[in-house]
Amino acid sequence: MERVYNFAAGPSTLALPVLERAQKEMLCYGSTGMSVMEMTHRSKMYTDIYDAAVAELKTLMAIPDNYEVIFMQGGATLQFSGVPLNMMVKGVADYVDSGNFAHLAAEEAKRYGQVNVIASSREDNYTYIPEVKNFTEGADYVYITTNNTIYGTRYTAIPKCASPLVADMSSNILSEVYNMNDFGVVFAGAQKNIGPSGLCIMIIRKDLLGNAMPACPKLMDWKVEVEKGSMYNTPNTWGIYMAKLTFDWLIENGGVAEMEKRNIEKAKLLYDCIDNSKLFKNTVKPEFRSRMNVTFVTGDKDKDEAFVKAATAAGLMNIKGHRAVGGMRASIYNAMPIEGVKALVDFMQKYEAQAK
Repeated sequence: MERVYNFAAGPSTLALPVLERAQKEMLCYGSTGMSVMEMTHRSKMYTDIYDAAVAELKTLMAIPDNYEVIFMQGGATLQFSGVPLNMMVKGVADYVDSGNFAHLAAEEAKRYGQVNVIASSREDNYTYIPEVKNFTEGADYVYITTNNTIYGTRYTAIPKCASPLVADMSSNILSEVYNMNDFGVVFAGAQKNIGPSGLCIMIIRKDLLGNAMPACPKLMDWKVEVEKGSMYNTPNTWGIYMAKLTFDWLIENGGVAEMEKRNIEKAKLLYDCIDNSKLFKNTVKPEFRSRMNVTFVTGDKDKDEAFVKAATAAGLMNIKGHRAVGGMRASIYNAMPIEGVKALVDFMQKYEAQAK
């Protein structure tokens, strides 16, 4: 069977060269005589893979020397607890509620201290990124989600604040250039722009380590993981290897700056199609539209379902919107080629013409 265009929000499509290389090395990695899945994480053959993955991520994101990189398990959701457990020194944090995962993170943080929701677009169905006007003086940190997967919004400007800024970048990491000095902590689930699910990439400013609550489990203590090189226990060895292959692919294709150019082009192509359509519409305020997750509706649930069914039959997979909002959603992460977006646009235009 030929490969389809997979528009899933996560786990999502991986770059074909990455999959082909993993396939080639599946039974025997280099001259080791074994698969990466069979390697002990303590061996030099594996630590070489790990060290290269860390170094390549630092290169791709221009991560300064005063930051640490670790690879943790549990995906990004575990860090909804990990952030307050490691950072709520005074017991107060600011959260911006800009989407489903931002909201869940704030709710989880309330278990560990005082959470001030300093801005929210929840009452407006998360159709925009809310403006932050007042930060809490002396807050332990300020928490944002840079791209909202379900509702299709993104930050176009990073807030400037006195407290360390924590960013969940799960659905847009490596898709656009950021200045790492703007952040205290960045974390991201791997399953959207990096590799298989179950892995969480963490970038932590060194001065923010060593503040874990006494009740913080050792496996969630960032300082412990840094000191052990992400190997306090057996890490997700295959996930880290796949992340490295993706980093290789990104470097070979011009890095993050080149990905950003491609993503702008892909998103414009799809949004132009929606904006010029009489059948489909996007409900996000244009200035906050995501480049990674493009949401659209017809305004009729039955018509939405019919379109999803037809698209699936045409090999345009996982177009159905999240259960919380319905409609359609096309996730066009780094690994989605522009040919996939063009195929979707062409199908949408033909579908609309036939529906008249």
